[in-house]
Amino acid sequence: AVGGLASLPAIDRTAALLPVAAQKDPQALGRTPTGLHRTGARLLRWVTAAVTGMAPGSAPVHEQVAGAWRLSSEGRDLVRRALVLCADHELNPSSFAVRVVASTGASPYAAITAGLAAIGGPLHGGLTERASEFLNAALASGSPQAAASDRLRRGEDLPGFGHPLYPKGDPRGRALIGWLQAAAPNAPDVAGGRRLADAVLEMTGEHPSIDFGLALLARHLGLKADAPLGLFAIGRTVGWMAHAIEQYATGKLIRPRARYIGPQP
Repeated sequence: AVGGLASLPAIDRTAALLPVAAQKDPQALGRTPTGLHRTGARLLRWVTAAVTGMAPGSAPVHEQVAGAWRLSSEGRDLVRRALVLCADHELNPSSFAVRVVASTGASPYAAITAGLAAIGGPLHGGLTERASEFLNAALASGSPQAAASDRLRRGEDLPGFGHPLYPKGDPRGRALIGWLQAAAPNAPDVAGGRRLADAVLEMTGEHPSIDFGLALLARHLGLKADAPLGLFAIGRTVGWMAHAIEQYATGKLIRPRARYIGPQP
């Protein structure tokens, strides 16, 4: 099933696979704490398989990713760290979408599929793709500072920089870039990414986010264009499942109300 979807981007491939996997998993109907934990583990392996294009395995997830993408021990450790950073981030749009679907009593597979739909948007997880494009273009230009200033001159944003929750810098991006620098201090792409981050900080005061960190990681490891978002999805699946389990335990439907404020009839 994974192989037949290989031509799709990682997130689309994963979203297409999960409903099929759900039909083959009658154990997912259980709602006991133990049952949900086991379903979450199976879901994580399905997501990992879909992102990497491999069959589900029993090894630790970061080792499955490293094996599928033929990474070195250094790459395997960096992927493990990145997955941990991506696991959860409060009540972000995708986690809220997961909780809304879980609150209806739908299966964990349906809830995680809702999360996948949400992160594909360019203002959420899809920002990693735009950050990758910006990074690659800036490094290809030979002058990261000029590339950033050209975008600003055209009135364009700098994807992968700034975060509304972190005016002093996204700690996830800072940690991931720091680990990259420690692991590969002489790598030209890592040094170029650092120069770009320094240039943006000087021009705008904005720091790199986790999206930029994932983009730089993927470039350093020579991964495909959809790998940063794929890694984000694998890591975030753990957090999504935790949110779903917590929501199931409440037994309550999330039902916001709306108040009409337009013209009276």
